Parts: sequence; structure tokens; C-alpha cells
Amino acid sequence: MSSSAFLPKLFRWAFTVVEVLAGLGALGILSAILIHPSLPPDAHFGPVRGQVGGQQAELSLQAPPGGAPVFVAHAFNGNATITVNAPAQLIDLLIGYGLPLLLIHVLFLAVLFDLLRRLFGNVGRGESFTPQSVRLVQIVGGTLIVFSAIMTLIKNWFANVIFTFLMQHTAITVSQAPVRLPQVGAHSLHLGHWLPFGDGVFWSGLLVLALAEVFRQGLALKRENDLTV
Repeated sequence: MSSSAFLPKLFRWAFTVVEVLAGLGALGILSAILIHPSLPPDAHFGPVRGQVGGQQAELSLQAPPGGAPVFVAHAFNGNATITVNAPAQLIDLLIGYGLPLLLIHVLFLAVLFDLLRRLFGNVGRGESFTPQSVRLVQIVGGTLIVFSAIMTLIKNWFANVIFTFLMQHTAITVSQAPVRLPQVGAHSLHLGHWLPFGDGVFWSGLLVLALAEVFRQGLALKRENDLTV
């Protein structure tokens, strides 16, 4: 079997496997959304070693006597302390907003892998320059562009929700002096953050659409030559 015939079959089977894995991952995420685990009132851990802002830190979840749990991080040899109140609410936000975002991402991968599996199935059968193959390439390019635009909006919305929560529930002290955090307002949102032009997936989609147009014109020339002959 030549490599030109083997590679399309290899890619088709590879995309089939990852499509199934993406589907299983989507089911797992959906189960987590439906179960919606929460932080127990008496939860605690640590202190453990970790990183905050690229610096070594000591992390712990503490429950003061008679009080709600708080997340505490000591960094810079204990000179800086970050305290996040109501960590249970933060976990609820991550589950309620973050998991649906992850689910959309995994479903997109499942759709993309299915399109690529079908495309390489056509290539393996020697049907590269056919209307169906060109249409699949166009759909792949359009899917990449639409996904990039939608995910840019959702990611920035999610980041804004988490950032707003942290600004309202986080206290920072440096050398025992409190640090005043900036207020969150409409002025902090920039139009450029909501556009997909900085996402490589967006430009990849444009490139795939350009290649699809090349294939479409190649198919049209092939048809003209067949008619001429």
C-alpha cells in the first residue's frame, strides 16, 4: 500500500477516535453540569505549595471558627497575602459558567473531527476534487470562523464575570498594608477584546476558506476540460 493511500485512511481513523473521545468528554462535562458539585461548609485544605502569578506561594482553604471558609495565598516569602472570601460562590460561578464554556469547546471539536473524518474518507476514495469535498472544506473554514467569533464573546464575558467577583471578594495586603483594587466599570471593557482578530483559529478559518475557493475553481476547470475533451 502506497503512502498516498495509507495516510488518508490513517487520518480518517485518527479523527474517528478523537471524535469519539470528544463525545465522551462532552458527556462527562454535561454530567458534571447536571450534578453541580458544591463546596461543603466545613471544607478545608492545606497549606500546600503552589504558584500565584509565577511566584512560589502557600495556599490554603481555611474555615475560621463560626465563619465561612476563605481561600488564602501567601506569596513573596509571606510579605504578600491574597484572601478570597466566599470561595463556594466562586466554585459555583466556575461550574455554572466555565463548564458550559468548556462543553461548547468540546462539542466544536467533535463537529470539527467529524468533518475532517468525512473529508479524508473522500480523499481515501480518490474523491478529492468533488463538489462534496469542496463543500466540506468550506464548512470546516466557516465553522472555524464562527466558533472563533462566538468563543471570543463567551470567553470575555466569562472572564468579566470572574474578574468582577474577584474584585468584590478579594483582599490583598503587602507587608501588612492593604492594597486598593480598581473598580470594575464599563470603561474597563474595550471593543478589541470582543473581536476574534487576535485568535489564530479565526485566521485559520480564513485560510481554509481561501483553500476551499482554490479547490472550487480547480473543480470548475476540471469540468471545463472534461467537456472540451
